[in-house]
Amino acid sequence: MTAATHPLVARARHLADTLLSPAAERVDQEGVPAGHIEAIRRSGLLGVSAPVAYGGSAAPAAVVRETAEILAGACCSTWFVQTQHHTPVQTLAATELPVRERLLGALARGELLSGVAYAHLRSHPRLPVRVRREAGGRRFDGTVPWYTGWGLNDVLLLAGVTEDDEALFAFVEAREQPGLRPSEPMRLAALTASRTVSLDLDGLWVPEEAVAMRVPYGQWAAADRPKPRNAGPAVFGVARAALALVAAEYADPLRARLDEVRRRAYTLADHPVPHEHTEERLAVRAEAFTLLRTATTAAVVAGGGRAMSLDNRAQRLAREALFLLVQGQTGESRAAHLGQLGQLAWRSG
Repeated sequence: MTAATHPLVARARHLADTLLSPAAERVDQEGVPAGHIEAIRRSGLLGVSAPVAYGGSAAPAAVVRETAEILAGACCSTWFVQTQHHTPVQTLAATELPVRERLLGALARGELLSGVAYAHLRSHPRLPVRVRREAGGRRFDGTVPWYTGWGLNDVLLLAGVTEDDEALFAFVEAREQPGLRPSEPMRLAALTASRTVSLDLDGLWVPEEAVAMRVPYGQWAAADRPKPRNAGPAVFGVARAALALVAAEYADPLRARLDEVRRRAYTLADHPVPHEHTEERLAVRAEAFTLLRTATTAAVVAGGGRAMSLDNRAQRLAREALFLLVQGQTGESRAAHLGQLGQLAWRSG
């Protein structure tokens, strides 16, 4: 069975064609509805990478990427809310702590939806969220700058740094409670629909049995560092959706180039040693963004004045491309991207 013929890919395409894509412009303005998340729950896509023993599909990486491309190209806001779910699933699958048996099955089967609150760990040695032991559990203090899916998620995977310089992850109910207060939903240039807030943590107490992972910060950072070096599936999904709005004579050359960069990106992503080929990964990532920008610009040009309307598909895709430029960005990936942009300007000058 190839990725293209996998049942989950077929379900993702059906969702995209019948629900997500037709409603995408409305969702962009009004917010991701609970019905979209319920449809994804029923499809089994929340368990795409989860262990079979817990109700998931344990699908190959190629299937995971293909479904992500399809969802992101259809409705990037809905994709972004549901993609948060997969890191908690993978975290539980890798742990032997008691929380695994309590939550992994429900998450794998889509009975619960999880969000994540850990990107701030990448700002170390600055510590936006601090953790210390307190009365049979852990106390979290600080601010989570970005949290997506508020009001849709059932639980969230919250991370902070301990006094021993450990990265500690624990599951928390995704609701306002003593010690946890959300901001008002953020108004963003793109993906306002994803219900993104900041979280104020003021003595949030979490029981020890909710802890999912605790490792030295350096060990966590070493495992996390390679991830933002690769071009993500959403980039290719949104670019493909944009090229679908452009006449074939102009789109076909761009599509051929996109396919080639996609092939290189996924070959690197599948390489067994994630710390190798760093410069090539970053270069391919930046090249994918250049093509994304070109594809969405082409869609806007093809749309003419109509593309300036907030309910226009080309304009939405162009704003989503802006979001993807900075989503998951690190200092390393930013420098590589800016360096390539400088080279492009020099060559065109």
